Amino acid sequence: MEHIQVALEKARQRQDQTLLAFGHPREPAVEVIWSKLAERAPDPAALAENRIVTATRSDPASAAFGMLRTRVLQIMRQNNWTSVAITSPTAGCGKTVVALNLAFSLAHQKDCRTLLLELDLKRSRVNHLLGASNAPSVERLLKGLAPAEGVFVRYAENLAIAANTRPVGLSSELLQSSRTGDVLKEMRRRLQPDVIVYDLPPMLCSDDVMAFLPNVDCAILVAAAEATKLPEVDLCERDLSERTNLLGVVLNKCRYTQDEYGY
Repeated sequence: MEHIQVALEKARQRQDQTLLAFGHPREPAVEVIWSKLAERAPDPAALAENRIVTATRSDPASAAFGMLRTRVLQIMRQNNWTSVAITSPTAGCGKTVVALNLAFSLAHQKDCRTLLLELDLKRSRVNHLLGASNAPSVERLLKGLAPAEGVFVRYAENLAIAANTRPVGLSSELLQSSRTGDVLKEMRRRLQPDVIVYDLPPMLCSDDVMAFLPNVDCAILVAAAEATKLPEVDLCERDLSERTNLLGVVLNKCRYTQDEYGY
């Protein structure tokens, strides 16, 4: 009987954790912190030029990211995961565009509070894609120089983004430091997000991704049609599968779709 009671208590705790992770009412202090985050509206011209189609959902192409969001949420909820990394084999695959579109799409789920952190520390793209300037840098958060509420900017009611602003030296050392792990735990405690999207660097350009993967629950690999080579995808899939839970591969920049899926 005692074993059954212990098992039931563990099951209840897991259920409570899942409820907290997806839509459960948060502590009043957390709501206050979110309300005090700096707010900005992304530049509509920049969004259109850079194909961030899910911010308004007026572009039919946003449907593809809606499908990606639903599948990602289903898997994460089933496994009680809260963090997903977005990476690619090489530069130019559009991983940051995919990460931003996924984040905005997640934010359309009113019960899903989302954070996006730009951890491609050698090449900043998020602020450019959003048409933002004079934003605080995620580097200050990772180094413990600023609290989460001093770095994240709210771009929607339940979407906050911490972008990189300049190349960071010794980035892999920073990403795998114990201090960064402590900072991320404190960020989770203060903001209590439902999903965290990490925009990581390309895998074959540095060891930054391998250094950071212990901090994530799962990962998505972005490949560019007519550019990414199959051996590159195979190599990255194998490395990701050995170190985390690989959700799948997103084929980006594809010029052709089947007629029945063209809507």
